[in-house]
Amino acid sequence: MSPRGRAVDPGNLARWCLEHLGSPPSEELFRSGYLSAVVGLRLTDGREVVVKVRPYSLRIAACVEVQRRMFQAGYPCPRPLTGPAAFGGDVATAETYVPGGAMLPSTDHAVVASAEAFARLIRLAPRPVEVSTLDPAPSWAAWNHAGDGLWPCPEEDPGVNLNEVAGAEWIDDAGRRARDRLRASESGAVIGHCDWLAGNLRWSADALLVVHDWDSVIAESEPVLAGFAAALYSTVSVDELATVEDTERFLVAYCQARGREFSADERERSWAAGVWTRAFDAKHQHAVGQPITSLSENEARERLRRAGTGSQRP
Repeated sequence: MSPRGRAVDPGNLARWCLEHLGSPPSEELFRSGYLSAVVGLRLTDGREVVVKVRPYSLRIAACVEVQRRMFQAGYPCPRPLTGPAAFGGDVATAETYVPGGAMLPSTDHAVVASAEAFARLIRLAPRPVEVSTLDPAPSWAAWNHAGDGLWPCPEEDPGVNLNEVAGAEWIDDAGRRARDRLRASESGAVIGHCDWLAGNLRWSADALLVVHDWDSVIAESEPVLAGFAAALYSTVSVDELATVEDTERFLVAYCQARGREFSADERERSWAAGVWTRAFDAKHQHAVGQPITSLSENEARERLRRAGTGSQRP
């Protein structure tokens, strides 16, 4: 899915920094964004910070609290500098700027390094009852959303109703079967990151340098969180998501890192979660006329087989 940055007025940004950080910007280091506007700044007092502006959501406060607790626990993430504060009609937060690093660990150890880093995140995260609500989950993780239809509203295109987009029936079939498999059983929720993409991670050799995008933390069952990560991470190229074999290797390494194997039911739910998130992205790509790169029909069929369900051939 393509980034969509939000416009941030420099004057408003300077006033916000002065009020909430005690110093205005002296230099803009970078500007990027996907669902948010992300602006790197050097303040006049010498600090380097990142300000993130996005639409208000009740869950943002809990996301910042999770990030704060992870930083205090020693997990590699930027230190939050503010809680959510009004920025015009939006809300902004600030955190320390952590520069550098590579998007992938060294090729020989990419799978194990990524799985161990994710297992450590799950282990150190607070319990869901220790923070305020993390609902609703981001759309690509919202397999059990409360709305009508199979697909939730895509956050990056709120005017697009995926349930009204015709075509690519195999994607709808994959998403429906994955959702139904996830609904067939459940387990207790933990907190984890639902967007374990290469673009959100930075590495120093095989050591995790920093994890970004803490707006993507959710409360969900551990097998589902592991399944999202195992389907979304990259091994040899940031432009290529995990293959079926990569996902299998990640789940094996993850269970080794956590010190306990998943049950057969948990493993199937992990595979189903991966199908859901990749099918959601594929449906959005189809809806907006982009090439479908997140999932292929043959890959969906194999992933669904490992999830304990099948897919119908057209």
